[in-house]
Amino acid sequence: MQSLMVLRKLLTAKSFPFYPSIVRSLICVSSVLQQIHRPHPQEPPLSPETLLNASDESLVKWVSSILSSSHLDSSQCKKLLPLLSPLEFDRCFQDIGLNVNSKTTLNFFHFASKIYKFRFTVRSYCLLIRLLVSSNLESPARLLLIRLIDGKVPALFANNGHSRHIEIAMTMGDLNLFASSIGIKVVDLLIHVYCTQFKHPGFSFAVDVFSVLANKGVFPSLKTCNFLLTSLVKANELHKSYLVFDAICNGGITPDVYLFSTMINSLCRGARVEYAIELFQRMEKLGTAPNVVTYNNIIHGLCKHGKLDEAFLFKEKMIKHGVNPSLITYSVLINGLINLEKFDDANSMLTEMTEKGFLPNEVVYNTLINGYCKMGNINEALKIRDIMVSQGLRPNVVTLNSLLHGFSMASQMENVEHELEEMLSRGVQINQDAYGSVISWLCLKSKFDSALHFTRDMMLKNLRPNDRLLTTLVSGLCKSGKESDALELWYNLLEKGCAVHTITSNALIHGLCEAGKVQEAKRLLKEMLQRGLVLDKISYNTLILGCCKEGKIEEGFRLKAEMVRRGIRPDIYTYNLLLHGLCNLGKLEEAISLWDECRQNGITPNIYTYGVMMNGYCKANQVEEAETLFSEMLSSEMKLNSVVYNTLIGVYSKNKNLVEAFRLRDDMKSRGIAQTSFTYSSLIHGLCNSGLVDDAYLLIDEMRKEGLFPNVTCYTAVISGYCKLGKMDKVESLLQEMSSHAIHPNKITYTIIINGYCKMGNMKAAASLLSEMDDKGILPDSVTYNVFTNAFCKQEQLEEAFNLCDHMSGRGVYLDEITYTTLIDGLHPSTSASQD
Repeated sequence: MQSLMVLRKLLTAKSFPFYPSIVRSLICVSSVLQQIHRPHPQEPPLSPETLLNASDESLVKWVSSILSSSHLDSSQCKKLLPLLSPLEFDRCFQDIGLNVNSKTTLNFFHFASKIYKFRFTVRSYCLLIRLLVSSNLESPARLLLIRLIDGKVPALFANNGHSRHIEIAMTMGDLNLFASSIGIKVVDLLIHVYCTQFKHPGFSFAVDVFSVLANKGVFPSLKTCNFLLTSLVKANELHKSYLVFDAICNGGITPDVYLFSTMINSLCRGARVEYAIELFQRMEKLGTAPNVVTYNNIIHGLCKHGKLDEAFLFKEKMIKHGVNPSLITYSVLINGLINLEKFDDANSMLTEMTEKGFLPNEVVYNTLINGYCKMGNINEALKIRDIMVSQGLRPNVVTLNSLLHGFSMASQMENVEHELEEMLSRGVQINQDAYGSVISWLCLKSKFDSALHFTRDMMLKNLRPNDRLLTTLVSGLCKSGKESDALELWYNLLEKGCAVHTITSNALIHGLCEAGKVQEAKRLLKEMLQRGLVLDKISYNTLILGCCKEGKIEEGFRLKAEMVRRGIRPDIYTYNLLLHGLCNLGKLEEAISLWDECRQNGITPNIYTYGVMMNGYCKANQVEEAETLFSEMLSSEMKLNSVVYNTLIGVYSKNKNLVEAFRLRDDMKSRGIAQTSFTYSSLIHGLCNSGLVDDAYLLIDEMRKEGLFPNVTCYTAVISGYCKLGKMDKVESLLQEMSSHAIHPNKITYTIIINGYCKMGNMKAAASLLSEMDDKGILPDSVTYNVFTNAFCKQEQLEEAFNLCDHMSGRGVYLDEITYTTLIDGLHPSTSASQD
């Protein structure tokens, strides 16, 4: 902001050159200047013998003799160098001036520093650079300067070489180089090297050096000033460009049209359009005629900030002053009109542009297309695209990206696939981002075949999809049953030399395991290891999960052991998976051992671990151990969930311990833990098994009040209870209630009701339900048929029982052991009665 205030003063100056004093804001330069000591670095004093054998005058003659020769005499150098100190050579070199052979001198520096590790002063190196420039040896001078700045030559720097660029600039300034054309060339070289060779400090070095020289009244040529200012603006170092421009103007240098135009561009880019206009006016007063670039910079700045009226006034002004608008002028104005959604005016400007003999280029057409797309007017955008093609111009990736946005705005993303295909057929070079946008959308719409097609095309062009996109595609392919395509894509990536991210590989392993292809997933894991790809816990845990799902718990433990061998420590998720697998197989003792190992390894069990172990204990009817774990969770203040509560509620209900079951239910409610359908289902079963069917039915109403929807399992439990009590009227009422709530009876429901009617001897009602099952496409199983067979045998209707068995066989339902036992008992009722 300070530099802009100075610039404001500069703009209001009455005459040229600009005389207001400039407040230097390069504090970093000033602080460094204070740190650099003016005297040369200390060096060991000459020995008495040296002082006796070599006077100053003889040294000068000796050095001059060596350096003036057309070839370097190494024998003379070997005699001289032991008698010479860096400061003495510096004084000699200063006295000799330019009266030496440039190439010989350069060779001397090289010989002395390499063979004798001789450290020349910074001033000696600067004098050599000046000498080389004066001899038109700019390439060696440039290389030497770069090596000096980089610290690659044995020079005596103050402060151990810190802020070398400041010391070099100060030394150059002290040599009074500006008095000659050679001096200007040296300064030009210095600034140019910093701008081109040392960009990493963000042009700070170049500005620091410029500031040091400016303080000494030393300035580069106008061409180099333009180069420096342009470089700063291109690098978006706008504040530094203001400082440099101020220094140039205060240094007595008359800015030309290029310097003014660059500064105007900088001000516009920095949202200082009002200052840009003032500088434009000042430029005119000084008699510097603006050119088309100057006008375009002003017009662009005004358009960018929505000042279209002023921009068009400048367009009229340039025409009035004989400066013809260019293609860029029209492009900028069209873009400004489009940004303000003045499409009719933009089209008029396009017509004027064509009439003036300017053919719109891709930039102009893309500007129009992008504007229409932003408005969601995709049809008009496509018309412009067609005109563009008819003019022999090829749509490019910018066109595609705009159309992608337009299709999205118009909710016509289904056309994206066709648009991309069309552009590819025209040979348009599509970049990675455009491909990625289309593929991402196709994945979102589950069009994985098309997404895979474009991904393959992308890879053929040596473009690699990003890891997130690849992971999404691999996961999608696996979910849609295309694991082989996902696997092929994975191998193609490796063949192309593309590193596959572990997340992508894990997604593929997960997909294969979910599809039941655990062996294929294991082969993939081995392939990853052989290729040196990174594996993590997720890779192994995913495979362990797949093994446990298939009941291959031994495989899971082998994978766990392999994890440990490879230095991957199993985590709580690893243990949870294996514990769950063991408990599902009823291997409770092994689960207990693994639980102990988990704790011994310093891994803290989580709520899921406790839930798995509690469920395992409950399945083995070791309820006390499950209660112990539950109490342990309560004492550790672990945040409980519905799963652990439901585990105990389920086992209490099953064992008809309804007091404890409901106590736990109430404890859930008091802790704010939401009851689930499983909670109510367990309680309903417990009540029905205890003959409290009416109480169970009341829980169905309570469920609805809690925002839960009773499912067929809950209704079936109540129906079973009423069937046991012989209350078939209640059963019929419940069936109607289920129908009103769109809850459909399943095979178990029908079988229980059929059994209820059969027990009451109402075979007609039972047969009607069997027919209803058939009509609804619910296939009876052997249990359903056995209910009928048992009822017929008890009523001594053996013929109907055998006919039913034939019916079973005809429908593909095999007679089981219960069927045969029932029929045998029916054939020998006396035997069965005697056995009873």
